[in-house]
Amino acid sequence: MNAAPADQIRLLDLQDLDLRLAQLAHKSTSLPEHAEIESLTKDLTQLRDLLVAAQTEESDCAREQTKAEQDVDQVRQRAARDQKRLDSGAISSPKDLENLQKEIVSLAKRQGDLEDVVLEVMERRESAQERVSELTERVGSVQSKIDDATGRRDAATTDLDREAGTATKERELVAGSLPADLLKLYDKLRQQQGGVGAAKLYQRRCEGCRLELNITEVNEVKAASPDTVLRCENCRRILVRTSESGL
Repeated sequence: MNAAPADQIRLLDLQDLDLRLAQLAHKSTSLPEHAEIESLTKDLTQLRDLLVAAQTEESDCAREQTKAEQDVDQVRQRAARDQKRLDSGAISSPKDLENLQKEIVSLAKRQGDLEDVVLEVMERRESAQERVSELTERVGSVQSKIDDATGRRDAATTDLDREAGTATKERELVAGSLPADLLKLYDKLRQQQGGVGAAKLYQRRCEGCRLELNITEVNEVKAASPDTVLRCENCRRILVRTSESGL
């Protein structure tokens, strides 16, 4: 394949732009904020699960407290009615009177036991409320960190996208100025050779594979026409001659 020396030189410009675009793409996907956000999001998910569990516990305790307080109130009302009957003097039978007095004593004990239950439930509910408050604060803190990291990531991504956009436009101009067959070969080799399809011959060394040409290869390069598109014998990339080739 033949191509004007100037076109071959521009191929190096195209290669530089492709490497720059690859670097920008890698930098965009490797921003430290990505890992930071992922880690924080996992923490946030765990905290939210714990918060839901604490809220559920607090809600259960609230219902349990309401039920226990209602039980206390019912016993208190029953005891008040019995006491009123006792105080009224309407009960004349000694046996009935004794039974009523026993029931009042029993109700007083029952009320005390239920009030103890209410206190125990209140303590558990208070503990759950404190847990809910603590977890709510932690969720908010982690969410703020996620928001901050997301803002930094988006800002960095915007800058990289802007730079990539500029490089893409430059690439389009350079690629559009090259012969179609040369560009096709370059793109094919670039895909095969890890993103590098053309390399400079610098001081008798291929900048693609970093290997120095032997004397036979050097003589072949010297004998080749300036229009001849050369290939490195080692890596098979397009080998571009410049004033720094050392020939």
